[in-house]
Amino acid sequence: MNQKWGRENRIDIAKRTLIQSVDSLRGVPNLEIALRVYGHQSPITATYQDCEDTKLEAPFASNNHDFIINKIKSIRAKGTTPIARSLEASASDFPDKNSRNIIILITDGIEACDDEPCVIADKLRAKGISISPFVIGLGLDMSYLNHFNCYGNYKAAEDAEAFQAVLKNVINVALVNTTVQINLNTIHKTPLETDVTMFLYEAGTKNLLYTFTHTLNEKGLPDTLIIDPNKQYDLIVNTLPMRSKMGIRLKKYTHNTIEVDTPQGYIEVQHRTKPKYSVVETRVKEHGKSTTLNAQKIGTTQKYIVGKYDVEIFTLPRRYATVDVEQSATIKVYVDAPGTLNLNGLTPVTGQIFERMSDGTIQWVCNLREDVTSDRWDLQPGNYLLVYRKIKLKSASYTQEREFTIFSNKSISINL
Repeated sequence: MNQKWGRENRIDIAKRTLIQSVDSLRGVPNLEIALRVYGHQSPITATYQDCEDTKLEAPFASNNHDFIINKIKSIRAKGTTPIARSLEASASDFPDKNSRNIIILITDGIEACDDEPCVIADKLRAKGISISPFVIGLGLDMSYLNHFNCYGNYKAAEDAEAFQAVLKNVINVALVNTTVQINLNTIHKTPLETDVTMFLYEAGTKNLLYTFTHTLNEKGLPDTLIIDPNKQYDLIVNTLPMRSKMGIRLKKYTHNTIEVDTPQGYIEVQHRTKPKYSVVETRVKEHGKSTTLNAQKIGTTQKYIVGKYDVEIFTLPRRYATVDVEQSATIKVYVDAPGTLNLNGLTPVTGQIFERMSDGTIQWVCNLREDVTSDRWDLQPGNYLLVYRKIKLKSASYTQEREFTIFSNKSISINL
C-alpha cells in the first residue's frame, strides 16, 4: 500500500477515498458499519511477517461514522496481507446473523500467509455472511484474478479515479441501493409462483426499463432485485392471461416487496388413444371471451391463471370443452384419435358432410372439394351423413345420401 499512484502513496489515496465513502453513508436507515484492518500493527521484515496482524478497529454501531473516519486517518501500512485470517475473524464481528451481513474487502495484495482464503470464504457463506461480489483490488496484476474468484467477484482499480468509481459502485450495490422482491402469489397468498418473464416499464409509458425472468432462490424465496428507486414503474407479469400492477413507487434505502396475485394451474391436452396420424392444435380462451389466449398443441401442458377456460379443439368436426383451472393442479382435456373417410368417384361431385348429434340434430362439418374425384377426411368418431350430387347432373333429384360411422384409428371407404 506504500507504492505510488501518481504522486501519492496508494495508502493515502485509499484512505481519502474510503473516508469520503464512509461520510456519504450518513443518514442511511438501518445501516451499521464496522472497520477491520490488517497489516497495520507489526512491521514486516526480511525474516518476519506477522500473520496475526488483523484487528477490529471499529465495531458495528449506528452513527459511528466520525469514529471510523478518525480510525482510517490513523492507519499506517506496515505489515503483511493475512486475508484469510482477517476474513475468519470478521465472522465474529457481526452482532446479528439475521441481518444482511456484507463484507467489502479492499486489498493491494494476495494472501501472504499460509491460510487458504477459499476455505474461509466457504465457512463465512455457511454462516450467512456475504463476501461476493465485493472484493476490490488496488493495482494488482490481472494474473492474480483467479486468487479472488473463490470468495468474490474481483473489481480491479488500476488508479485513483478507478478506485473511487469502483468503491462507490460497490457501496451502492452492497449497502445503499434499494432492493426489491416481487412476490407472485398463489391463491393462498404464498409467493411460490415463478419462472415467468416480468417487464418493468416507466409508469404510464411503453419505455421498458427492466426485464427479469422470475426466480426463487435456494431458500425458495423470490430473488432480490436491484433497481432504480427514483422512478415509478408499471409491472407486467407475462402469465396466461397476463397480470399487471401499475404506478409502483419504491421506498429508498430499504427492501421493497411487490405483491402480485398470479395463482396458476395447468391445462394438459392429450389424445385419448394414440393416433396413427394427424397433428391437432387447440385454441384456449378465457370463459365467455372471444379473444384467443393461447394456441396449444395436443400433447402439451401449459400454465394458466386459476379460473375458467373454453378450449376449442381444431379437429374435424370441432370439439369443445370448458374447464376450471385450480391452483397447482393439472386439468386434462382428452381428444379422441380420428378415423379416416376415403371418398372415391369417377367424376367430381358437390356435397357436404354432416354429423348426427346425440340429441338428433344434424350439424354441418365440411364441404366436399369439387376439383377432385378422390379425397380423404380425418374425422372424429361419430355418426355422419354424406349428401352429394355429381356436378354434371343438373337436377336436384340426383342428390344422394350415405350414412356412415367413424371409429378412432379406423378407415372406411365410400364409392360415389
